[in-house]
Amino acid sequence: MIKTTPREYQNKIFQTAREKNTLVVLPTGIGKTLIALLLTIDRLKLYPGSKTLFLAPTKPLVEQHFQSYTKELPELFADLQIFTGSVPAEKRKEIFQTADIIFSTPQCIANDLNNHLYSLEEVSLIIIDEAHRCLKNYSYTAVASAYKKQAKNQRILALTASPGYDLSIVKEICSHLNIDEVESRTRDSEDVKPYLQTLEFEKIEVDFPKEFEEIRVLLKRFYDQRIDQLKSRSLLFGPANKITLLKLQKRLSAQASSGNFNYMIGLSLSAQAIKISHAIELLETQTLNGLNSYLQGIIKQSKENKSRAAQIIAKSPEFNASLISLNQLLSKNIEHPKINALKELVKNQFEQKENSKMIVFTQFRETAR
Repeated sequence: MIKTTPREYQNKIFQTAREKNTLVVLPTGIGKTLIALLLTIDRLKLYPGSKTLFLAPTKPLVEQHFQSYTKELPELFADLQIFTGSVPAEKRKEIFQTADIIFSTPQCIANDLNNHLYSLEEVSLIIIDEAHRCLKNYSYTAVASAYKKQAKNQRILALTASPGYDLSIVKEICSHLNIDEVESRTRDSEDVKPYLQTLEFEKIEVDFPKEFEEIRVLLKRFYDQRIDQLKSRSLLFGPANKITLLKLQKRLSAQASSGNFNYMIGLSLSAQAIKISHAIELLETQTLNGLNSYLQGIIKQSKENKSRAAQIIAKSPEFNASLISLNQLLSKNIEHPKINALKELVKNQFEQKENSKMIVFTQFRETAR
């Protein structure tokens, strides 16, 4: 029925997903969506008149999955629809009644369920893309919880390329999404390797620009002051990094409700240090425009009284001096040297092979903007 022939490992995972709620862990680009498609067809045939709900965290991903299904499925097999917040609520209610496969962000569905626009009773399959995000995305877990209560014939397929290496994180994902089975593959898995081309890795290093050094010194000074204060208050021991600070923040947050003044001060200091640590990382490894967007976000939080830590940072002389230096560099169109290095790589690739296809991954959202 579909145009692409499934690979052996895709069929194996599909067979598991037919029987149990399954978390599928596969590297990017080796066929998670095709497994979802196979299961969609299976559930709609098994339960005629039922629906599939395909959730993805962003509108571009929602549209990408919609296009993938449209490309693979026969034209008259099913009524495929996209839900977004731009579609009026009453129209979404109407579409939900007639659609067979609905693609949406979890926020949109969660809001509709909260407003009692429709029920998930007839949904025989929910597909959750980027499933690792359920740990921070309440809408994913809200939809999964409603589905468990409402649906007559339930099946959940969760997809991710990066669940985290910590087993406790995988268990937490499974708990949030009512997962019974985990199907995990890497590029080195025996049933995956035959289908993949050999990867070549090349590390290209660029020098940290001297023009950026003044900003780094200022931000580092602010950061070091907060770390010193945390240590002097006997809240932080040993070397500090983002992981230790996040763990400290979690620990202090759990204990601050006791009213301990030292813990409350420590919570603010750790929040300040984490924010500036991220700013330093953006400066060293990402783009100046990305750093500027992040610093402007801190200023916005400060003005809107959303964060006490942001208010303290925004008033600090180090922060404001950093912002002045940053704006001076941006006015001269100076950018991180890795951007020019990337442009050169892209240019050379397309000069050598005009019909090349390329994906550029970034660590932070700010860099992609």
